[in-house]
Amino acid sequence: MHAKDKNQSRRAFLKTSVVGTGGLMLSFNWLSAQTDTWEGKEVRALENVRLSGHIIINADNSVVIYSQNPEIGQNVKTSMPMIIAEELDVDWNQVSVEQADLDTEKFKRQVAGGSQSIRKSWPVLRKAGATVRALLISAAAEQWGVSAIELRTETGYVIGKSGEKLSYGSLAEAAAKQKIPKKVSLKKAKDFSLIGKSVMNVASREIVTGTAKFGIDTQREGMVYARLLHAPGFGQKLVSFDAKQALQIKGVTEVFEIDNKVAIIADSTWTAIKGGEAIKTIWSKPLTSEDSKVQRKTLLDMVNAKGQNAKVNMGNVEQGFKKADQVLERTYEAPFLPHNCMEPMNFFADVTDEKVELYGPIQTPENQRRAVAKLLKRSEDEISLGISRIGGGFGRRLNGDFVLEAALISNKIRKPVQLIYTREDDMTAGVYRPAVTYKFKAGLTDGKISAYDLSGAGINMRNTVRPGTWPQASVPNFKLESQSLESHVTFGYWRAPTSNFLAFAEQTFVDELAEIAKKDPIQFRLESLKQAIDAPFGKVRYEPLRMIGVLKLVAEKSNWETKKKGLYRGVSAYYSHNTYVAEVVEITIVGGQPKIERVVVATDCGIVVNASGAHNQAMGAVVDGIGHAMYGEMPLENGVPQHRNFDTYKALRNSEAPKVETHFVKSQKAPSGLGEPTLPPAAAAFANAMYAATRKRLYSQPFSEQGVVLQ
Repeated sequence: MHAKDKNQSRRAFLKTSVVGTGGLMLSFNWLSAQTDTWEGKEVRALENVRLSGHIIINADNSVVIYSQNPEIGQNVKTSMPMIIAEELDVDWNQVSVEQADLDTEKFKRQVAGGSQSIRKSWPVLRKAGATVRALLISAAAEQWGVSAIELRTETGYVIGKSGEKLSYGSLAEAAAKQKIPKKVSLKKAKDFSLIGKSVMNVASREIVTGTAKFGIDTQREGMVYARLLHAPGFGQKLVSFDAKQALQIKGVTEVFEIDNKVAIIADSTWTAIKGGEAIKTIWSKPLTSEDSKVQRKTLLDMVNAKGQNAKVNMGNVEQGFKKADQVLERTYEAPFLPHNCMEPMNFFADVTDEKVELYGPIQTPENQRRAVAKLLKRSEDEISLGISRIGGGFGRRLNGDFVLEAALISNKIRKPVQLIYTREDDMTAGVYRPAVTYKFKAGLTDGKISAYDLSGAGINMRNTVRPGTWPQASVPNFKLESQSLESHVTFGYWRAPTSNFLAFAEQTFVDELAEIAKKDPIQFRLESLKQAIDAPFGKVRYEPLRMIGVLKLVAEKSNWETKKKGLYRGVSAYYSHNTYVAEVVEITIVGGQPKIERVVVATDCGIVVNASGAHNQAMGAVVDGIGHAMYGEMPLENGVPQHRNFDTYKALRNSEAPKVETHFVKSQKAPSGLGEPTLPPAAAAFANAMYAATRKRLYSQPFSEQGVVLQ
């Protein structure tokens, strides 16, 4: 099954749909939708259906569905339309998918972030399909002179009691005139015919053949290209620059200062790059405080001294430690990490007196339109923002610094401009995952955790800990503290924020506790989770039973109880983005170094919308998690990033990528997140397997700095 990903101009397409075919064009005010309980019940229909083009049913029975959220490789351009198509009851082969532009009147949340696209839109998208289906049934009932109760639908047709049928296309115009029902019926999960199946990404053919258009491929008539020279180190200010040689390069038309940066305007990307290399700049002195070694020591001092910012403080941890049979303390450290998206930052802007046109790869289009309006002192009504396919985000494109830069440049030169970062610009301009240090202390009494104290300190981190997650509720004396070290380093969300390193620290620490308690690592976790059910200490966000479920599933699928000589296993379990994940990493030792033989992943993310997409997301996040834990770091020397490209910044190679086996808990719960949750547990499961093989613990990342290299 597949749907087509149309690449033609939307305006031309809509003109054809309206004038040429007389089809039905429906759009919904998603803001009016209520998140009713959906399973097997009637729910309130979507209101404010208008003829403006969100769902299009053509006279030839083909259907166009607009995907509202940015596509960053997480498959929402396929899975979100699938949800509508399921309730609309159409053959997926009838469906074409278009990317919607930013439209706050139609859509509630056009954001790609926090693994929330499907979770937040699930009830609304279902109602969209169900409401249109109800209108089509109503139109058929009117045409046949029968009650709508007598009719059913199947693969794009309304079918009568005697088997007579009318295509959606033939009913489209009449359906547009029907009264919106107050309530519509949603399918039961057991009746899904599309959701849960493996459906090919709607853009697979274009991506594989190189014809898919990303933001970096944008071209407009009269467009010029821009590059920006940023400060070499964080906190440095531009003193002066000499652009004489750059302006002698054919195609370089302008060089000017803008927002503590030097902008080069040229007739091509290559010319802009060469122009930048020819500019002589003088910057203020580097800041010695913005040095990784200095910051590392400060963070260590902060977690050792502790602070006053307690996020959770239950029971009495100090008394708990005094009464404990055994006490364990460990410290864990993580470096800055760049995002390193395959597609470097870029954006198109065309600022005129009449309007502002923006287009490109951004995860937060509404926020950026608002920010540009404020920056340029323009009304948001004057600003349009189109969303391109995105060549990787991982949180970097939640920040719209490059959008603002493009808008500023176009506003100054009053020409359409495409701002493009080089890989070096992209890697050294910041918006990194913050460096963070954790200190854990736990007491064991009768083989159970009786006291637990976690202190975290991160650079520019508002919160280094995650209240309400395991092992909270399993421990009577429980404390979480968080501190932040202010810095000039620009920071931002990095795939599975906070969890991406905290899970490694927590889950390797828990393994040590299990060893001290002389218990199997999985059994130790299961017993603790059972405590959170039988006699919980306070309320939490997670459901212990669901975490127990993924632990049991991963134990079964990895054959945890079966020992094999020369094969070493490590386990990890973590809850994030409303999803439960347990992972087992299996390694062998070859020439003194680990070789990952298999990673087994058990996930409870509620209903799986697209099976193949879910597998790809789970697998990709595991590879990402292991790769960055193994090699990723961005050290700073006096504020200057020490890696500029992939010749020195190592990423996981194809030959090192593990085989990932994914399993999903069968569920009828509404979907939760999936783009991020399988990343956090991966590094810990690997580190625990390494301990099983070598009896050496890993306490910091990257692992390569401790002599660990994958075979």
